[in-house]
Amino acid sequence: FLDELIASAGYKRSEVFIANVVKCRPPGNRDPLPEEIEACRAYLDAQIALINPAVIVTLGRFSMARWFPGAKISAIHGRARKIDGRTIVPMFHPAAALHQPALRESIEADFSGLRELIAAAGGDARAKPAAKPEPPPEQLSLF
Repeated sequence: FLDELIASAGYKRSEVFIANVVKCRPPGNRDPLPEEIEACRAYLDAQIALINPAVIVTLGRFSMARWFPGAKISAIHGRARKIDGRTIVPMFHPAAALHQPALRESIEADFSGLRELIAAAGGDARAKPAAKPEPPPEQLSLF
């Protein structure tokens, strides 16, 4: 479903970078503990620093909580906010639609507006107008 959502926003999977808040899957696929999230924070910070994205889309409440502590994803999903010079867009995790099929429409709607949000934030090089080439320099005469 995530690949479909990425395509619906006008991107290929190879054009997006996906990082996880925790770098190891918790046993039994349970929710990550706060200590596990904190233990992996430096790795995520390094990934973000290296890639330096203009836009970060958080998928699910655990990644959202990093930038929006105490917020409810049901209240803020799909709404971009500028934080520390980056545009952060909280969204439901696509897997949420498996457990709550009623969320599928909201998830699809949030992704459908993603391309415009990314372009507005300056994060999509394809959306920027091509720079006008400079005219060739004039040949100077020796005499």
